[in-house]
Amino acid sequence: MKKITILIFLLFLMKTSAQNDTIVLKNKDVMVGKIKLMKNGALEIETDYSKDDFRIKWKDIVSIISNKSHMINLTNGDLLNGGLFTDYATKKTYVINLSNQERKEVNLQDIVYIKAVNDSFWDRLDASFDVGLKLTKAQNLQQLSINVGLGYTARTWFSTATYKQMQSVQDDIESIRRIDTDLSFTKLLKKDYFAQMSITTLSNTEQDIDLRILSKGGVGKYLIHDNTKYWGIAAGLSFNHEKYITEASANKSLEAFLGTELNIYDAGDFDIQSKLNVFPSLTENNRIRTDFNLDTKYDLPLNFYVKLSFLYNFDSKPPSSTSKNDYVFQTGFGWELE
Repeated sequence: MKKITILIFLLFLMKTSAQNDTIVLKNKDVMVGKIKLMKNGALEIETDYSKDDFRIKWKDIVSIISNKSHMINLTNGDLLNGGLFTDYATKKTYVINLSNQERKEVNLQDIVYIKAVNDSFWDRLDASFDVGLKLTKAQNLQQLSINVGLGYTARTWFSTATYKQMQSVQDDIESIRRIDTDLSFTKLLKKDYFAQMSITTLSNTEQDIDLRILSKGGVGKYLIHDNTKYWGIAAGLSFNHEKYITEASANKSLEAFLGTELNIYDAGDFDIQSKLNVFPSLTENNRIRTDFNLDTKYDLPLNFYVKLSFLYNFDSKPPSSTSKNDYVFQTGFGWELE
């Protein structure tokens, strides 16, 4: 009788709120609103009765109904488009093509990404900003770190832009400055393959790099992609254009690159993301460069967070007067738009 009552209630919601999406949780709670996004194991839903959007763990959802068109990504790499309907009696979930009403049965927990096709620009945009500051009386030490991130997600592609700056000023010691930027574009393909292009820059006084511009492109594949983590690998070519502070002319070289990225996002309020790229040169003998980045973030209320980052760079053949490696630890407090 209880199941029948819930089913009747769901049908009533569908009939009276055709433009709303409906989800049912394990504890039998029912939420009606607008699904904005599901990624990294969490669903965001906007409701009329709350000023802030709700974030719900995907593993706590047992039923979903939406008659809007969505881009849907499965753990096996399949990309689907359509509405979603869970048959409460059979517990089966279907993706329904809204143009011809064809149905494809899917396992609810095999869905790793949902994005409404007709979302506005602001719904597709993510942003974050954090800053760290350190002041000490000893030798008048002043350290500042800034991190800015932007992201945009479309139906079958996404783009990100980041800016990271670290500056340290201290009496009787030369100032240290490092600026990293990254603009990347990723196109999602079938079976969890993807194509990727990016332009990164680096300015680093520790390694005497006035400006390094790296343009790279390649293909990759997600080896693991579920609602708790993803792990991907990629390979391709990169063009390195760099100017050192101690050298009059710029250096240009062609490199291969091998990269891997691991993101863990179901560790309570922690997110852990790491990236490793190795660049063996194709035009300079015995030169190999390595870039490693580790970010850990702890979520606080109201979209605030604290963050700890580690960056490491290695170059086997830098100019003779500069260091082969450099590393940076950063801590910060920030806020993100979701």
